[in-house]
Amino acid sequence: MLKTVAIQVQGRVQGVGFRPFVYTLAQEMGLNGWVNNSTQGATVVITADEKAIADFTERLTKTLPPPGLIEQLAVEQLPLESFTNFTIRPSSDGPKTASILPDLSTCSACLTELFDPSDRRYLYPFINCTHCGPRYTIIEALPYDRCRTTMARFRQCTDCEREYKQPGDRRFHAQPNACPRCGPQLAFWNRQGQVIAEANEALNFAVDNLKVGNIIAIKGLGGFHLCCDATDFEAVEKLRLRKHRPDKPLAVMYGNLGQIVEHYQPNNLEVELLQSAAAPIVLLNKKKQLILVENIAPGNPRVGVMLAYTPLHHLLLKKLKKPMVATSGNLAGEQICIDNIDALTRLQNIADGFLVHDRPIVCPVDDSVVQIVAGKPLFLRRARGYAPQPITLPKPTQKKLLAMGGHYKNTVAIAKQNQAYVSQHLGDLNSAPTYQNFEEAIAHLSQLYDFSPQEIVADLHPDYFSHQYAENQALPVTFVQHHYAHILAVMAEHGVMEESVLGIAWDGTGYGMDGTIWGGEFLKITQGTWQRIAHLQPFHLLGNQQAIKYPHRIALALLWPTFGDDFSADSLGNWLNFNNGFKNKINSRLNQDLNNKNLRQLWQRGQAPLTSSMGRLFDGIATLIGLINEVTFEGQAAIALEAQIMPNLTEEYYPLTLNNKEKKLAVDWRPLIKAITTEDRSKTNLIATKFHNSLVNLIITIAQQQGIEKVALGGGCFQNCYLLASTITALKKAGFSPLWPRELPPNDGAICMGQLLAKIQARQYIC
Repeated sequence: MLKTVAIQVQGRVQGVGFRPFVYTLAQEMGLNGWVNNSTQGATVVITADEKAIADFTERLTKTLPPPGLIEQLAVEQLPLESFTNFTIRPSSDGPKTASILPDLSTCSACLTELFDPSDRRYLYPFINCTHCGPRYTIIEALPYDRCRTTMARFRQCTDCEREYKQPGDRRFHAQPNACPRCGPQLAFWNRQGQVIAEANEALNFAVDNLKVGNIIAIKGLGGFHLCCDATDFEAVEKLRLRKHRPDKPLAVMYGNLGQIVEHYQPNNLEVELLQSAAAPIVLLNKKKQLILVENIAPGNPRVGVMLAYTPLHHLLLKKLKKPMVATSGNLAGEQICIDNIDALTRLQNIADGFLVHDRPIVCPVDDSVVQIVAGKPLFLRRARGYAPQPITLPKPTQKKLLAMGGHYKNTVAIAKQNQAYVSQHLGDLNSAPTYQNFEEAIAHLSQLYDFSPQEIVADLHPDYFSHQYAENQALPVTFVQHHYAHILAVMAEHGVMEESVLGIAWDGTGYGMDGTIWGGEFLKITQGTWQRIAHLQPFHLLGNQQAIKYPHRIALALLWPTFGDDFSADSLGNWLNFNNGFKNKINSRLNQDLNNKNLRQLWQRGQAPLTSSMGRLFDGIATLIGLINEVTFEGQAAIALEAQIMPNLTEEYYPLTLNNKEKKLAVDWRPLIKAITTEDRSKTNLIATKFHNSLVNLIITIAQQQGIEKVALGGGCFQNCYLLASTITALKKAGFSPLWPRELPPNDGAICMGQLLAKIQARQYIC
């Protein structure tokens, strides 16, 4: 018996060729009806008998090619209706919950056409199809149709329109579809904004500039990159000087996988990530014969590497025949530029020229950064290629919620029904431009999903811009403790929100429930409560933020409590001396400040803020063994310390004592400091390895004391590959179930998600 059904499909079904796929499937099966995009996903209506409908839905779910993904499918019977064929209908309106597809790297079919002299899109830098190209960065509104993207201003030529309307064509309903006759165009500008060259000549001009050591600002998918020849030491040094980025590692883009395999040691998972549709930056171990200059990632055994992911990048690197640095096109502490004129204004003192195009970018989206740990991808930054794909909540929210995230590595999120939409990485909220980017990201997500929040969730820290922004809105606000949010985000990923979990949240900073700065936390979370059961013994930040910038002050705050009031530079004999110019610069600061009466008084009188931060302990240890003098980017000291590790060098560790203090365990680090100062200080590999082993042993000790099977690991310290992998291995060996982030980063990029979860599933804090 015939019946008519509507199949409501949710998931990644817009911008992936879903409607052409459904059309072709219906044709193959001889079914009549229609398909369209809706603001919730896609709707398929067919009239057929029960078996044919069942066969159709099965094939629909099992044969949809990637990157399409069906997350929910509901079949509803309608009044019987007769159709004479199968058609693609115009999009329909309604509540906006459809998944927005991230931008996709250039597919192999488009690459073949790009370099085929007989193809009409030969060397066209904006070639794309239903399987690749811009998505999120050009979408202005849902549902996803050309008229609601920045491609609306480019009217398709006859040939492009024919492809767009032809069901069997790879560009059938490809919204960014274009060619040299009707699509976006390139131009090369000088620093004054004068057009020097256009179209392919602009590309040639950019390559010629890169070859002679110039820095070029290149407009890509989600914003501008600042680029230079990655094999030219002087060019890289010039970029660092102009961008005020003296030490932070720079990302490198390659034209093909062969070049990467020649100079790095990627495993199969890393290769898979590099070649994926998301095409993130992947951290790879160097080979000795690396052709890159040392100032790409100074002192670091790994480099952030990505493959060209747009036709423009492929064309550039094909002509350049070398890898190029491709770092975010911004000033330090600001969001990346997306507008040509804005880039000219903000980057003209950095770039020697500008390779621009006239396809507008709706919102800035940085490159994602991923590393492989314990055989799984671990995000360091979730942005291009992944955001803003929805994350299913463990249970629906009764109200529409807006989560503000943290202050550093900020992301924001909205929640409605059972879905959370986490923004791309927005950066640190330290300047007016990043405040504006933060506000625009909230407005953009709200506009896309027709979202008006009923309540706000924000970080507990009263000095955070996100906290203050929340307070200034005329809505109810719930403030959530930072480290609790870290652990909830991990718990939700693993589906253990109703279970008891030992959470270990280690990072640089987070406002505690007692008003001090936390960061070395052990949290016990049950179905109805959460409590702080252990923490790193607090120490002073001498000079507050100055201690973070100049970590020898942290070293002092560790040495004085360890060795007593009268400790001085002479107390350890020659231990503080090095036969090394850089390390002696560190020593001179240490020695000088050991005799600084003002700093000593700050410590003695307790006039400096207290912190239990594990991240700050890393800073202090790195300084003590001569690795860091001045911090110029977040996590620099910890990265330097991790780089010294030799994994198979030793299983030994330093002692850490657990003291009962006010019903909580305080981790006393003084025995560790004493033990380190008895080592040969030149053996930095040994000290760094034993220090990390000490932290792993600490986790196992407290886990065994608590006896909770599931142990969740969160916070920026678990970006440390050795620490995370070693902890996972040790926990498993001891019979525990380690949980660590997969969908979101361990750093503050996950805070907004944890805030949502704290509001949806309220627990009482036990002091």
